[in-house]
Amino acid sequence: MSDVGHVLVLAGGLSYEREVSLRSGRRVSEVLRAAGIDVETRDTDASLVPSILADPPDAVFVTLHGGAGEDGAIRSVLELLNVPYVGADPDACRAAFDKPTAKAAVRSVGLPTPESVTLPKETFHDLGATVVLGRIVERLGLPLFVKPARGGSALGASMVRTAEELPAAMVGCFAYGDTALIERYVEGVEVALSVVDYGNGPVALPAVEIVPDGGVYDYAARYTAGRTEFFAPARLSPEAAAACAEAAVTAHTALGLRDISRTDLIVDAADQPHFLEVNVAPGMTETSLFPMAVEAAGQDLGDLCRTLLRNVANRATR
Repeated sequence: MSDVGHVLVLAGGLSYEREVSLRSGRRVSEVLRAAGIDVETRDTDASLVPSILADPPDAVFVTLHGGAGEDGAIRSVLELLNVPYVGADPDACRAAFDKPTAKAAVRSVGLPTPESVTLPKETFHDLGATVVLGRIVERLGLPLFVKPARGGSALGASMVRTAEELPAAMVGCFAYGDTALIERYVEGVEVALSVVDYGNGPVALPAVEIVPDGGVYDYAARYTAGRTEFFAPARLSPEAAAACAEAAVTAHTALGLRDISRTDLIVDAADQPHFLEVNVAPGMTETSLFPMAVEAAGQDLGDLCRTLLRNVANRATR
């Protein structure tokens, strides 16, 4: 018998990351069913709220990526319906989903993060793109990394190695969001640190090292099998691994996150981790980093998800 009752997995949505979300939802549903849990998978359409009101689940596992899945909106609705769910509350989601806000929060508690400029599309056009971009290059230097201030899966993100590449990178970025985050690129080892709270405080799982075949961990590198080589645990010194784990837990705590998160870092030549961004709904696909970290820790993904669901169901009854 299941110890968490009826579970609803939310997947899909209308963001650019819909297909990834559907894959994540399918994977979570599969591992939960294998763990003996009664699982229903639903999209976020007009039938969702009536369905929840008619048959409230004991807990919800949110596998929505981007947009309403990570900006707190769907979680606000779940709270209105008094339905417990895995993950951060709406306020924490809003802070984490906006990359400049998240960078400011972690910087305030002492975590290094690359120097950056946040530029809305209107400012980019109104003040003159050529002049503004020239000043950005003077200020931050090259290379740069450009990405939407909100969103995930590296959609609209690109490396900029020369000043001539920056305008096209900005246009590509604005195709996926109205505000661009332009960061100084930090050379080093890219790692992802998943954080899980089993009920006794957040702990970091082993770091996963990311080595994309083209040098940039873009959308294709993330979700095309064979395009990226992963090492779990990452090939870091013990000191660097410990520093990354501490950084991820610090980011999780500083942003007020809950249950699970994934922090992306760059480790420089001096073994110093630099915060890039945090994800409140980590991908759960076959090529996603969170399941790799769970396996590297010697744990079972289904058991972990069941524990999280049991904890949130118990939390709702207190």
